[in-house]
Amino acid sequence: MPRSLLFLSLLLPSLVLAAPATPAPVAVRRFALLVGVNDGGPGRARLRYAVTDASSFGNVLEELGGVLPQDRLMMLEGDRAALEQALARFKAMVAAAKSPGSRTEALIYYSGHSDEEGLLLHKDRFGYRELRQALEQLPADVRIAILDSCASGTLARQKGGVRRPAFLVDTSSAVRGHAILTSSSEDEVSQESDRIGGSFFTHNLVSGLRGAADSTGDGRVTLHEAYQFAFHETLARTERTRAGAQHPAYDIELAGTGELVMTDLRTTSAVLVVGEGVEGRLYVRDEPGRLVVELNKLAGRATELGLQPGRYTVMRESRGASSQAVLMVGDGARTVLADAAFVPVMGELTAMRGGAPLAGAGSQPMVMPMDGSGRPYRFLNLGLIPKLQTNDLFGPNGEVDNALSVSLGVASLGRLNGFAVALGANWNSASIRGVQMAIGGNVVRGEVSGMQLAVGGNWASGRVGGVQAAVGVNVARQGGTVGQLAVGANVSSTSMSGLQMAVGSSWVDGDFDGYQAAVGLSMVRGNMSGVQMSAGMNWADSARGAQLSLINMGGDVEGMQLGLINIAGKMNGVQLGLINVARNLESGVPVGLLNIVQNGQFHVEAYGSDVNFANLALKVGSRYLYTTLVAGVGSVTNSRGPSHWTMGVGIGGHVPLTERFFFDVDVVTNSIHEWGGSFEDNRLLHQARLMAGFQLASRFAIIAGPTFNVMHTTDGEPVTALSQFSKTTDRDILFWPGVQVGLRL
Repeated sequence: MPRSLLFLSLLLPSLVLAAPATPAPVAVRRFALLVGVNDGGPGRARLRYAVTDASSFGNVLEELGGVLPQDRLMMLEGDRAALEQALARFKAMVAAAKSPGSRTEALIYYSGHSDEEGLLLHKDRFGYRELRQALEQLPADVRIAILDSCASGTLARQKGGVRRPAFLVDTSSAVRGHAILTSSSEDEVSQESDRIGGSFFTHNLVSGLRGAADSTGDGRVTLHEAYQFAFHETLARTERTRAGAQHPAYDIELAGTGELVMTDLRTTSAVLVVGEGVEGRLYVRDEPGRLVVELNKLAGRATELGLQPGRYTVMRESRGASSQAVLMVGDGARTVLADAAFVPVMGELTAMRGGAPLAGAGSQPMVMPMDGSGRPYRFLNLGLIPKLQTNDLFGPNGEVDNALSVSLGVASLGRLNGFAVALGANWNSASIRGVQMAIGGNVVRGEVSGMQLAVGGNWASGRVGGVQAAVGVNVARQGGTVGQLAVGANVSSTSMSGLQMAVGSSWVDGDFDGYQAAVGLSMVRGNMSGVQMSAGMNWADSARGAQLSLINMGGDVEGMQLGLINIAGKMNGVQLGLINVARNLESGVPVGLLNIVQNGQFHVEAYGSDVNFANLALKVGSRYLYTTLVAGVGSVTNSRGPSHWTMGVGIGGHVPLTERFFFDVDVVTNSIHEWGGSFEDNRLLHQARLMAGFQLASRFAIIAGPTFNVMHTTDGEPVTALSQFSKTTDRDILFWPGVQVGLRL
C-alpha cells in the first residue's frame, strides 16, 4: 500500500504537466442565408407562411444566434436563378471572412415547396444533389442546412450521412463538418397552420431557440437541444392533423469535439423568466397577437425565454383549465412570470385560432369574463371621452369588454363583440368581432372580424377578416382576408387576400391574392395573384394574373400586362402596349410599337429596295415576334438626287430554320414624303415582305427577299410610281412586286 501511494504521488504531477492546455477562445463568425418561397409552381397550393417563417428564423438568429445584420442574406419569392445568385453571393461572403485563427459557421435555411427530387421555386426545381454540393462547397468550418418543406428528408438520406442519436456535446468549439435538419421524412408532407401563423416545424424550432429547448438550464440552446424539441413538438402537434404525423429528420457528418451552440440567451437584454412554480402548456403572444413561443412547461425548474422588449400575453392550459397573464418585458431587465400572475379565463385556447386577443390588466378581478379575455365585461359602454365613460368605472384605462358602445367623443374599450359607434373615435386594446363606426377613426390593437367604417381612417394591429372602409386611410398591420375601400389609401403591412380599392394608392407589403385597384398607385411588394389595376402605375415583385394600367412593372410575370408601358423581369404571357420591355421572355409575346426583350431580337438592318436606294431599320422583339421601325431615301427615274423619303412601322415573325438560316415575314406601312417638302403628304405604301437570311457571324447576316407593294393616295388623286417595277396610271392605287437586299447587324 505505501508503494502504491508513492507511485501515485509521483505519477499525478507528471500527468498534470502532460495534460494539454485549455485552448484559447476562438472567434466565431456565423452567416445565414434565409430562403422563403410561397409559390411552388402550377398545380401546387400556394403557401401562406414560407416567407414569414424565413423572417422569423432570421430574427431569432440575429437576436440570439450571433448573426450580425450584415452577415444575414435573405432571398424571398425568387426562382432558381435568384437562388443560384444568392448561393454565389453567400459563398463569397463566407470566403471573405476566412482568416487564420478564426472559425466560420454557415447556415442555409429554406422554407417552401419541395418534392422527392428537390426544391420547387415557382416553375423551377433546384435538386437536392445541387443543394448538397452547394453546401459542401461553402468555405466554412461548420455548415448547417435546415429545410422546412415536403419530402425534405430525401436530402438527409442521401449520400454519406450517418444518423446518430445526438449531436456532439462538449465544452469546446472544435466541431467541423456539416449537419442537415429537415422538417419531415422523405415520404411526408410538411404542414403549416393558421393558428400559429407559420409551419409547425419552424414555429417549434424558433420556440426552442428562444429558450424553450434549453434542457440543461445553462442559458444556451445547442443544435441537439433545438432539434429534439422541434422533433417532439412537431410530432405531437401533427399526429392528429388531416395530413398525418410529421417526423423531422437529420443527417450529420461532423468530426472533432465540441457542441454547436445555436443561441445564447445570456446575450439578450430582454429575458422572460418563467418561474419554477409555473406548469402547463404556454402560448406567448406579442402585442399584435403573433404567437412567438409555445412550450410545455414543467414545474420545478425555471425556463428563460429570449424576447424583444414589449407587451406580451401568456395563455396557459393546465389540467383542463385556462388562465392568462399580461406583462411587460423591459429592455435590459429579467422579467419573472410567477404562477400568481395568471388569472382564470373562460373558454379553451382553441377559441384563439389565428391570433390571441390582447389582454388588459391581468391582475384585475373578473366581472363576467367574456370569451376568456380575463377583463371585466359590461354589455353597454356610454361616454364622451376616455375617463368620462362607464367603462372607467369597471376597468383601468377603460379596458372593459363590451357588446355595445356609444360615444359622443372617443370610446376606449377592451374587446368588442357587437357594435360600437362614436362621433370621435373607437379605441380597442383587444380584438373585435362586429362593427365599428366613427367619424374620426377606429383603432384595434388586436384582430378584426367584421367591419370598420370611418371618415378618417381605420387601423388594425392584428389580422383582419372582413371590411375596412374609410375616406382617409385603411391599415391592416397583419393582413388577412380583407376588403379595403378608401378614397385616400389602403395599406397592408404583410400578405393579404381579398380586395383593395382606392382613389389614391393601394399597397401590400407582402403577397396579395385578389383584386387591387387605385387611381394612383397599386403596389404589391411580393407575389400578386389576381388582377391589379390603376390609372397611374402598377407594381408587383411577381405577378400571376393581369396588370392593367398606364405603366405596369413586374418582376416575374405570368399572365398579361396591358398599358402604354409594360416592364417585366421574367415574362410568361402577353404584353400589350406602346412600349414593352422584358428581361427574359420565356413564353408568350409582346405586342406593341417598341418591344425590347433582353433574350430576344435587337437588330439593325441596312438594305436597298426597288422603292428606296437606302433603308435603315430597327427590329426588336421576342425570339419569334418583332416590331420594326423603318426609314428610307429613294429617287425616281430621271431624278437628280433623292426625290422622296419614307418612314414606316411594321410587325412580323422570325422563323429560325437552322443555326444560320432563317426567314422573316412582316407587314410594314410607310408614309411617303417629297424630298425637301413638308411632312404632310397624301401617299401611303403598304408592304408584305419575305426576307431570307444567312448568319455569317453572331452579329452579321446577309438578307434578301421579295416584297408585295400597295401604294395609294389618301385624297383620290392619281398616284405616281416610285419603283421601276410599276407604272404611273390615272388611278389612285398601284400594285407591284418588289425586291430588297441588304445586311443585318
